[in-house]
Amino acid sequence: MFKMINDETIARINELAKKKKTVGLTDAEAHEQTTLRKEYIASFRSGMRHHIEGMKVVDPEGNDVTPEKLKKIQKKKGLHNRK
Repeated sequence: MFKMINDETIARINELAKKKKTVGLTDAEAHEQTTLRKEYIASFRSGMRHHIEGMKVVDPEGNDVTPEKLKKIQKKKGLHNRK
């Protein structure tokens, strides 16, 4: 699973980015920045994957045209009453 990113973490990422542009970062701060950015990216990707896996694609006539690969994932997770 992923770690949820909170407002404080985002504020710290932004604070380190600003400091890097102005006065530079210490080695410890640079390491912290790298770690926080990796956590942020992992959280973003996980949330996006969750969002996409929950989608159901419908054509203009109302027919379910969700790709088979996505239907298999949804079936495995019990989404959209996939059988």
